[in-house]
This record gives sequence, structure tokens and C-alpha cells, in this order.
Amino acid sequence: MPFSRPRLLPWPGLNGQPCFLVTDDTGTGYLSRLADEMEAVQLRTGAKLLGHARPLLRDRKADACELRFVGHRLAEALHDALRVAESRGRRLEDGEESAPGQS
Repeated sequence: MPFSRPRLLPWPGLNGQPCFLVTDDTGTGYLSRLADEMEAVQLRTGAKLLGHARPLLRDRKADACELRFVGHRLAEALHDALRVAESRGRRLEDGEESAPGQS
């Protein structure tokens, strides 16, 4: 069984700390598939939010409450996207290390 680094999951553990999955499967197990789908949902949600935020930010009549709300949601979406990028980056590094023919 090849060594596999624990996968950073797209949801937090207790008290908001990072949550990891340790598995010997090839990414086809239930939790791996659930994490893949959650990452896709998070990225789609961020893209949709950005589409709503841009017009609001251009609107000179938008009040502070609206702008704060969209700012908080954008910060959440960025946090999610960075977690997805970190998780995928770790998995890419693992793939490069274990690729045949590389030294």
C-alpha cells in the first residue's frame, strides 16, 4: 500500500480546526467522493456570489449593511476556495512524488 498524506477536507472539524481524511483508497471511497462534491459546491457558490457582489459594489446606493453582508460572504467564499486549493495542491504534490520514472 503506497503512503498517502492525509487529505485536507473542505469542512472544519470541531472548534473550526482543519479536518483530515486518512484512507488507503484511490479517492473513490464515500468520504472522498463527498469531499469532492463539497469542494465543487463551494467553488460554484463562490463564483455565483462574486457575480452578485460585483454589481452591488458598483451600486453607489448600496448601504453599509449590504456591503458588510457581501463582504462577509466573500470572505467565507475565499476561505473555502483557499482550503480547496491547499487540499488539491497537497494531492498534486503527492502525485508528483509517487509518479513512476521520477527521481
